[in-house]
Amino acid sequence: MVKLVIADDHFHVREAWSWVLNQVPEVKVIAQCTNGREAIEAARQLQPDIILMDIHMEPINGLEATRVIRESLPGIKIIAISVRAERSYVHQMLRNGANGYVTKNSSSTEMVNAIHEVLAGNTYLCEEVGQFREDGNPFSRISVRD
Repeated sequence: MVKLVIADDHFHVREAWSWVLNQVPEVKVIAQCTNGREAIEAARQLQPDIILMDIHMEPINGLEATRVIRESLPGIKIIAISVRAERSYVHQMLRNGANGYVTKNSSSTEMVNAIHEVLAGNTYLCEEVGQFREDGNPFSRISVRD
């Protein structure tokens, strides 16, 4: 069973992803967080396998929360979720330790693929940002250099 935490400041986004992912037999959403501070605390207390991390949250944003979690709990996989598909956001999240990046326009199938790929030790970029990969392969490691 994959234990998953969703961190997003938008209630409807959290609820939608929670409902969709709880339909996947091997996934269980164990917590929803409204900001990076709650995500850090949930990571420490619940030790999830994966955190879906929004970038723009207050008072601690997803970039900072990802960095803190990566430093203290390196075994937790983090997939950035954002409405933004710009290269700078992708690279910032990957530099801070995210294992993948999925836009909020992505399908539920793509999110499930992202979960499987990061659990397998790969870096995942959704189709919308996949053009940023240096080798064109959406399942290979991405360079975080500009």
